[in-house]
This record gives sequence, C-alpha cells and structure tokens, in this order.
Amino acid sequence: MEFYYVLLLFILGFIGSFLSGMLGIGGAIVKYPLLLMIPPLFGYHALTAHEISGISALDVLFVSIAGVLGYRNGGYLNKSLIAVMGSVVLIGSLLGSFGSEYLTETQVNIVYGFLALIAAIMMFIPKKQTDESDIEQVTFNKPLAGILAFFVGIGSGIVGAGGGFLLVPIMLLILRIPTRMAIASSLAITFISSIAGSIGKISTGQVEYLPAVIIIVAGLIAAPIGAKLSTKLNTKVLEGILAALILGVAVKIWIDIL
Repeated sequence: MEFYYVLLLFILGFIGSFLSGMLGIGGAIVKYPLLLMIPPLFGYHALTAHEISGISALDVLFVSIAGVLGYRNGGYLNKSLIAVMGSVVLIGSLLGSFGSEYLTETQVNIVYGFLALIAAIMMFIPKKQTDESDIEQVTFNKPLAGILAFFVGIGSGIVGAGGGFLLVPIMLLILRIPTRMAIASSLAITFISSIAGSIGKISTGQVEYLPAVIIIVAGLIAAPIGAKLSTKLNTKVLEGILAALILGVAVKIWIDIL
C-alpha cells in the first residue's frame, strides 16, 4: 500500500475519531462519507459502501471504548441507561449487520442517508434544558429507550456504525438526558453495538483489514483527546457542533444519491 494513501487514511481516521470522542458518536457518521469520497479525489482506489461499512464497524469497536475511558472518572456514565439501551441495540445491530450483505451499494447509502437526515432533524428541534448539576438523579423511560435502541441498532448495523449519531439526539430530545451524560453513555452503548456489528461484517466478508488497522490506530490516538476536550466545552457548543456535522453529512449523502 502506497505511503501517501496510508497517510491519507490515517488523517481521515484521526479527524473522525477526534470528533467521535468529543461528541459521543462512534465516528462512522464522519468517516463513512470521508472514506467514500476523499480517496478518489486523490486518485486512489474507491472503497465500496460494503467495505467502508465493514471498516467502520471494526473502527467504532476500538474508538468508542477509547472514548469511554476518557469519561470513566467524571460520573457521566449512566449504568442503567447503558444496560437497557446497550443490550437491545446489540440485538438490532447483529440483525442489521448480517442483513446488509443482501443490500446493494446504493441501498446501503440510502439507509445511511435516512439515518443522518433523521438525526439532523432531531438535533435542530428545540430541547428542554436538563439540569447538568444533579446527574445522579437522572431518570428515563426504559421501555421507550429499549424500543428506540432496537431500531437504531438495525440501521447502524447495516451501515457499520455504532449508532451514536442517532443515540445522542434521542437521549437529548426524547429521553431528556443531560448533554455530557448523553455523550459519555452513548459511547459506551456504541461500543456494545459495534461488537455485534463487527461480528456480522467479519462473518460476511465485508472487512478490508489493512485500511481498518490504519484507521483504528489513528482513532485510538485521537478519541481520548476529543473526549478530554469535550469535558471543557460548553454543552451548547457541543450540541451545535454535532448538529452542524450531522446536517452537513446528510445533505452531502443525499446530493450524491440523487
């Protein structure tokens, strides 16, 4: 593999994982379009949607746990939320990752486009402010959380994502989870989801291992840096960055599909 191609993959992986750690997403929302569109611009081999989803699944597995470690001492990891949503998203992701083998490249991109569009709409809906100071008293609707996590798991399993870019808006808008807790807990749930996603992608031969290793190494460096920065930023700034990021990706994906 050419040195400059390796460097390009490393840079793309670093950017995506830095944002992943900072915003509580697995990183696939950024890396999927980057890997799909950037390498061909530099004259390199274009990865297919199935290959990218396979790489993303493995990458999210490692990057999300690296991000979780950045939050482990802040008290923002809601164990009940992680247990409820994580167990259900695991099942959905397993179904989606195996089922993706039977979808065409265009169909995988359409699923990704719909997920990004839904997440973007949710991020721009006004949200009731949640008290960040009393995180130990946070409660949520467990049956609703489980149902939503299942459908997130199916969609994210198809595209090789952990689902963090949908989980965070759901936690903020519907479950009324404080922003920092939503970001930290989402990374933990994303890690659980990516276990099933990785199993499905590996079993169906959708993983290019060398690019995956390069992107994972970049992610292990970048994700903790992003997570550390997140604890120092205003929650409104974090929500604004995530909203703009998801909207931009959704617009770009749909432009390419249409």
